[in-house]
Amino acid sequence: METVQHEQYEYARRRIKRKKTLYFHFVLFLLGSLFMFVSNHFQVFGYTSNWSVWLITLWTFLFVLHFIKIYITDRFMDKNWEREQIDRLVALQKQKIAEFQTQVDKDAAINQK
Repeated sequence: METVQHEQYEYARRRIKRKKTLYFHFVLFLLGSLFMFVSNHFQVFGYTSNWSVWLITLWTFLFVLHFIKIYITDRFMDKNWEREQIDRLVALQKQKIAEFQTQVDKDAAINQK
């Protein structure tokens, strides 16, 4: 029972750490976007094109991917999902081994005759 509680605690700790990282990414995104927009508006770097919009758009896409990973993908693909997948693959391997063993037994019986 204690190992189950420990696993739940570790899972919760990892989820909180990932969410904390996502929130930090969001704050960094806001500050970085503001800096890029202001830099582009006042032409701090000497470029006359609208480069900040492209960088902010790219960064928004990366942030959305990070958000999807934390709140959607990781929620459904946790330790239980991993265990189910491993158990399913092990069962398939055992089934294939049993089929091969049956085939070997049949071939051995045919060769003995």
